[in-house]
Amino acid sequence: QDTLIVWSEAENYDLALSFQEKAGCDEIWEKICQVQGKDPSVEVTQDLIESEEEHIEEMPETSPLIDLPTCELNKLEEIADLVTSVLSSPIRREKLALALENEGYIKKLLQLFQVCENLENTEGLHHLYEIIRGILFLNKATLFEVMFSDECIMDVVGCLEYDPSLAQPKRHREFLTKTAKFKEVIPITDSELRQKIHQTYRVQYIQDIILPTPSVFEENFLSTLTSFIFFNKVEIVSMLQEDEKFLSEVFAQLTDEATDDDKRCELGMDDLQVRSAATDIFSYLVEFSPSMVREFVMQEAQQSDDDILLINVVIEQMICDTDPELGGAVQLMGLLRTLIDPENMLATANKTEKSEFLNFFYNHCMHVLTAPLLANTSEDKCEKDAVVGSTKSNTICPDNYQTAQLLALILELLTFCVEHHTYHIKNYIMNKDLLRRVLVLMNSKHTFLALCALRFMRRIIGLKDEFYNRYITKGNLFEPVINALLDNGTRYNLLNSAVIELFEFIRVVSPAAAPALRGTPSSLKNKDVKQLLSHLLPTFKGLKTKYEQEKDRQSQKLNSVPSILRSNRFRRDARALEEDEEMWFNEDEEEEGEAVVPPVEKSKQEDDFPDSYEKFMETKKAKESEDKENLPKRTSAGGFKFTFSHSASSANGANGANSKSVAAQTSPASSNSSSSKNTALSPAVPAPKGSLVGLVDYPDDEDDDEEEETSPRKRPRLGS
Repeated sequence: QDTLIVWSEAENYDLALSFQEKAGCDEIWEKICQVQGKDPSVEVTQDLIESEEEHIEEMPETSPLIDLPTCELNKLEEIADLVTSVLSSPIRREKLALALENEGYIKKLLQLFQVCENLENTEGLHHLYEIIRGILFLNKATLFEVMFSDECIMDVVGCLEYDPSLAQPKRHREFLTKTAKFKEVIPITDSELRQKIHQTYRVQYIQDIILPTPSVFEENFLSTLTSFIFFNKVEIVSMLQEDEKFLSEVFAQLTDEATDDDKRCELGMDDLQVRSAATDIFSYLVEFSPSMVREFVMQEAQQSDDDILLINVVIEQMICDTDPELGGAVQLMGLLRTLIDPENMLATANKTEKSEFLNFFYNHCMHVLTAPLLANTSEDKCEKDAVVGSTKSNTICPDNYQTAQLLALILELLTFCVEHHTYHIKNYIMNKDLLRRVLVLMNSKHTFLALCALRFMRRIIGLKDEFYNRYITKGNLFEPVINALLDNGTRYNLLNSAVIELFEFIRVVSPAAAPALRGTPSSLKNKDVKQLLSHLLPTFKGLKTKYEQEKDRQSQKLNSVPSILRSNRFRRDARALEEDEEMWFNEDEEEEGEAVVPPVEKSKQEDDFPDSYEKFMETKKAKESEDKENLPKRTSAGGFKFTFSHSASSANGANGANSKSVAAQTSPASSNSSSSKNTALSPAVPAPKGSLVGLVDYPDDEDDDEEEETSPRKRPRLGS
């Protein structure tokens, strides 16, 4: 089932394997079918289900219905087994539903419920719970009409109180009859409307409160119940609209200054219950007709200021949500997403709803949505946080989980805009320099927020748009990404993988990678990111050169060690290994060509060692002071930041004399690790303007491409 493999191992015992991507699911499915000797092109291979379905399909349409046991107390267990056994077969569910409907069986079962409750027959009540729950899962509207009638619904709720898995029965009927009160703002005189409102409330209670959350295999069992509730609500709204007096009286009381505050429940009140109710009403309106809501807000814009527009009120309520988990903000964000989704916008011969509404939204509402993001990424904010003494340079996000969550929500909505809107969001990003401001969040201490910022950039790059690519390269907008990767150190986590995936995507969709990607989908061949590739290529080549030089150096050192030390029979103490690693870290990187040979015998050279050592240290200090200018600056966290050259010659792609090399080092906290070695570009490979150092190996010739094609690609590691 797309990304699921499901199977049954026993009666009413289903299992599933869930995959993130369909490709992985298909691969495992083929291996399972290979072991079982099945055809992987067949969607259902389980013998039991297949033979059962074939047997049922061969039955003539005039075959008799399922024979129901007599509705008696001593038959309840048999009835429960029958109901639960048919749920796995659509045809048997249909036949059982017809039998229940034709024989008036449900009302007989509910009479038995009253008998069992009077007799305190716990076993019978548990069987009735299974029976009623199973009948609901038959997903038949005709049965719902019977079960949810005024005559039966409270007994149905009563049956569902006796869940066998609970030590004590629930008290749902007591809540519905005593706690829940029906309040009328305006008296409703239509008895049919009142009955429909009561029924809808109780059925919604059954779905949301009483029934357990459906599993993957039960999601479709209650689809008709969801539709039943939805059409009930539609009918209620229609009946209210047709009532000539009701709506006029409601608005008359709302506008009457004599109406007291207790009766006036407006959207703008701070009362949480009122706000929650208003959000629910708004969600029903958006669900019922998003086009109607869009038409209203566009008409409203012609008569009102931006501050009181309905969309802006909704955005402000989202921003000001006091819930620590932002439950209300998440709900409102989903509603905004529905309203700005072009997929549900109408296009007619006279006008296009998409262009009109998006023009309205970006002119009147987008500035309200992005206000918290821009406020938390301003230069003043950065300077203020730097004064406080943050552990990271340019850290902007305050140590506030709720603020980070809000910014993540806003970024999620903006990412949706990048994916589904065209020039509207592009113009906004360019004019506001929005991507630069978003990437400031890469410094956040909250990793989930940094990932949201990275995901926003990834969606932009994924569009392979020439204007976006030029905007990124001219603004050196890869710099905060690389710096975040360096701050992340040697930790192999989601941030590390996401950054590498970003650069891997650029490599994959570029024409230069074609020899190694003969199976590239045609959709990726139409567009490329050559501009981004040329921007990054010199840096990655330089890093690769440095990596190869380091490998040669280590090889030379290993070859100079006596064979007895390389023998597997000679085991060194673990502390000695750590001391050797510490010595390696303290070596000067400029002495790349020297091989360190441990002394084996005493000689005259040892007598001269103090003089030689003093000369060595003098040379070393002179070299260090000479190169001090070219070293990267250490951050307050102890790590190093990249410095980007901005010379005119490097901007033109020339290896100018003013181009500076780029170096990186992990924080001291991880300097004990063998993977935390210094990594620097060779001076022979100057970094052009805007060039970056990353951790993705880039093939610089066709031989490398072929090698990459035939051998598995290893994940590059910092300083490896």
